[in-house]
Amino acid sequence: MKILGIDPGLIATGYGLVSTAGRSCKLLEAGIIKTAAVDPLEVRILRIHAEIRQVIEEFGPDTVAVEELYTHYDHPATATLMGHARGVVFLAAAQAGLPVVSYSPTRIKKALTGNGQASKGQVQRMVQSLLQITGAKQPDHVTDALAAAMCHANVLSRADLLGHLGSGRAQRGAS
Repeated sequence: MKILGIDPGLIATGYGLVSTAGRSCKLLEAGIIKTAAVDPLEVRILRIHAEIRQVIEEFGPDTVAVEELYTHYDHPATATLMGHARGVVFLAAAQAGLPVVSYSPTRIKKALTGNGQASKGQVQRMVQSLLQITGAKQPDHVTDALAAAMCHANVLSRADLLGHLGSGRAQRGAS
Protein backbone atom coordinates (compact mmCIF):
# COMPACT_ATOMS: atom_id res chain seq x y z
CA MET A 1 0.00 0.00 0.00
CA LYS A 2 1.19 3.52 -0.77
CA ILE A 3 0.40 6.21 1.80
CA LEU A 4 0.83 9.90 1.08
CA GLY A 5 1.44 11.88 4.25
CA ILE A 6 0.84 15.61 4.12
CA ASP A 7 1.65 18.41 6.57
CA PRO A 8 -0.47 21.30 5.25
CA GLY A 9 0.80 24.84 5.58
CA LEU A 10 0.38 28.07 3.64
CA ILE A 11 4.07 28.92 3.46
CA ALA A 12 5.29 25.33 3.20
CA THR A 13 3.30 22.12 2.72
CA GLY A 14 5.34 19.00 3.28
CA TYR A 15 4.54 15.68 1.65
CA GLY A 16 5.99 12.21 1.93
CA LEU A 17 5.04 8.99 0.18
CA VAL A 18 5.80 5.62 1.72
CA SER A 19 5.00 2.08 0.67
CA THR A 20 4.16 -0.46 3.32
CA ALA A 21 4.60 -4.18 3.55
CA GLY A 22 3.55 -5.51 6.92
CA ARG A 23 5.20 -3.38 9.57
CA SER A 24 7.95 -1.98 7.35
CA CYS A 25 7.86 1.29 5.40
CA LYS A 26 9.93 2.35 2.43
CA LEU A 27 10.41 5.96 1.35
CA LEU A 28 9.25 6.55 -2.22
CA GLU A 29 9.16 10.35 -2.51
CA ALA A 30 9.18 13.43 -0.31
CA GLY A 31 9.23 17.14 -0.85
CA ILE A 32 7.92 20.52 0.01
CA ILE A 33 5.54 22.89 -1.74
CA LYS A 34 6.40 26.52 -1.05
CA THR A 35 4.27 29.56 -1.66
CA ALA A 36 5.23 33.21 -1.58
CA ALA A 37 3.84 35.17 1.36
CA VAL A 38 3.36 38.17 -0.94
CA ASP A 39 0.96 36.26 -3.20
CA PRO A 40 -2.79 36.55 -2.59
CA LEU A 41 -4.36 33.73 -0.58
CA GLU A 42 -6.23 32.34 -3.59
CA VAL A 43 -2.98 32.03 -5.58
CA ARG A 44 -1.25 30.27 -2.70
CA ILE A 45 -3.98 27.69 -2.14
CA LEU A 46 -4.30 27.12 -5.89
CA ARG A 47 -0.58 26.28 -6.03
CA ILE A 48 -0.86 23.88 -3.08
CA HIS A 49 -3.88 22.18 -4.66
CA ALA A 50 -2.25 21.88 -8.10
CA GLU A 51 1.00 20.46 -6.77
CA ILE A 52 -0.71 17.97 -4.45
CA ARG A 53 -2.85 16.83 -7.41
CA GLN A 54 0.33 16.39 -9.45
CA VAL A 55 1.94 14.27 -6.70
CA ILE A 56 -1.22 12.14 -6.47
CA GLU A 57 -1.37 11.66 -10.24
CA GLU A 58 2.34 10.86 -10.55
CA PHE A 59 2.68 8.43 -7.65
CA GLY A 60 -0.83 6.95 -7.25
CA PRO A 61 -1.16 6.64 -3.48
CA ASP A 62 -3.91 4.46 -2.00
CA THR A 63 -4.70 6.81 0.86
CA VAL A 64 -3.75 10.18 2.31
CA ALA A 65 -2.75 10.80 5.94
CA VAL A 66 -2.87 14.36 7.23
CA GLU A 67 -1.76 15.88 10.49
CA GLU A 68 -4.71 17.47 12.27
CA LEU A 69 -4.77 21.21 12.55
CA TYR A 70 -2.97 22.35 15.67
CA THR A 71 -2.91 25.91 16.85
CA HIS A 72 -3.23 27.81 20.07
CA TYR A 73 -6.62 29.35 20.71
CA ASP A 74 -4.78 32.64 21.15
CA HIS A 75 -4.31 32.72 17.35
CA PRO A 76 -7.66 31.82 15.70
CA ALA A 77 -6.73 33.69 12.49
CA THR A 78 -3.78 31.32 12.04
CA ALA A 79 -6.09 28.32 12.38
CA THR A 80 -8.42 29.76 9.77
CA LEU A 81 -5.60 30.38 7.31
CA MET A 82 -4.14 26.91 7.90
CA GLY A 83 -7.61 25.48 7.33
CA HIS A 84 -7.49 26.78 3.76
CA ALA A 85 -4.33 24.75 3.04
CA ARG A 86 -5.81 21.69 4.70
CA GLY A 87 -9.05 22.11 2.75
CA VAL A 88 -7.38 22.08 -0.67
CA VAL A 89 -5.41 18.97 0.32
CA PHE A 90 -8.69 17.24 1.18
CA LEU A 91 -10.18 18.50 -2.09
CA ALA A 92 -7.29 17.10 -4.15
CA ALA A 93 -7.63 13.73 -2.42
CA ALA A 94 -11.40 13.66 -2.93
CA GLN A 95 -11.01 14.55 -6.61
CA ALA A 96 -8.75 11.52 -6.96
CA GLY A 97 -11.17 9.30 -5.04
CA LEU A 98 -8.73 8.80 -2.17
CA PRO A 99 -9.70 8.36 1.46
CA VAL A 100 -8.18 10.83 3.93
CA VAL A 101 -7.34 10.05 7.54
CA SER A 102 -6.28 12.61 10.13
CA TYR A 103 -4.14 12.12 13.21
CA SER A 104 -3.32 14.49 16.02
CA PRO A 105 0.32 15.46 16.49
CA THR A 106 0.28 13.58 19.81
CA ARG A 107 -0.98 10.39 18.15
CA ILE A 108 1.65 10.63 15.43
CA LYS A 109 4.47 11.15 17.94
CA LYS A 110 3.25 8.22 20.05
CA ALA A 111 3.00 5.91 17.02
CA LEU A 112 6.57 6.68 16.01
CA THR A 113 8.42 7.13 19.28
CA GLY A 114 6.13 5.64 21.92
CA ASN A 115 5.87 9.09 23.52
CA GLY A 116 3.07 11.49 22.58
CA GLN A 117 5.14 14.38 23.92
CA ALA A 118 8.29 13.57 21.91
CA SER A 119 10.31 16.48 20.60
CA LYS A 120 10.60 17.32 16.90
CA GLY A 121 14.18 16.07 17.07
CA GLN A 122 13.10 12.69 18.43
CA VAL A 123 10.48 12.32 15.69
CA GLN A 124 13.05 13.39 13.08
CA ARG A 125 15.55 10.77 14.26
CA MET A 126 12.90 8.03 14.31
CA VAL A 127 11.69 8.87 10.80
CA GLN A 128 15.28 8.87 9.52
CA SER A 129 16.02 5.58 11.27
CA LEU A 130 12.89 3.71 10.18
CA LEU A 131 13.10 4.93 6.58
CA GLN A 132 16.90 4.57 6.50
CA ILE A 133 17.41 8.19 5.46
CA THR A 134 21.03 9.26 5.61
CA GLY A 135 22.62 12.61 5.02
CA ALA A 136 21.21 16.05 5.59
CA LYS A 137 18.23 16.65 7.83
CA GLN A 138 15.01 17.09 5.86
CA PRO A 139 12.75 20.11 6.51
CA ASP A 140 10.37 19.81 9.49
CA HIS A 141 7.31 19.86 7.20
CA VAL A 142 8.65 16.85 5.28
CA THR A 143 9.38 15.01 8.53
CA ASP A 144 5.86 15.74 9.79
CA ALA A 145 4.34 14.49 6.52
CA LEU A 146 6.39 11.28 6.59
CA ALA A 147 5.50 10.81 10.26
CA ALA A 148 1.76 11.10 9.43
CA ALA A 149 2.13 8.48 6.68
CA MET A 150 4.09 6.17 8.99
CA CYS A 151 1.52 6.64 11.76
CA HIS A 152 -1.19 5.46 9.38
CA ALA A 153 0.95 2.51 8.32
CA ASN A 154 1.29 1.64 12.01
CA VAL A 155 -2.50 1.84 12.49
CA LEU A 156 -3.06 -0.38 9.45
CA SER A 157 -0.53 -2.98 10.58
CA ARG A 158 -2.16 -3.14 14.03
CA ALA A 159 -5.61 -3.51 12.48
CA ASP A 160 -4.26 -6.27 10.25
CA LEU A 161 -2.71 -8.01 13.25
CA LEU A 162 -5.95 -7.74 15.24
CA GLY A 163 -7.87 -9.08 12.26
CA HIS A 164 -5.59 -12.12 12.12
CA LEU A 165 -5.87 -12.64 15.86
CA GLY A 166 -9.63 -12.33 15.68
CA SER A 167 -9.90 -14.86 12.86
CA GLY A 168 -7.72 -17.27 14.82
CA ARG A 169 -10.03 -17.06 17.82
CA ALA A 170 -13.06 -17.57 15.62
CA GLN A 171 -11.53 -20.70 14.12
CA ARG A 172 -10.61 -22.12 17.53
CA GLY A 173 -14.09 -21.40 18.84
CA ALA A 174 -15.71 -23.15 15.88
CA SER A 175 -14.13 -26.53 16.60
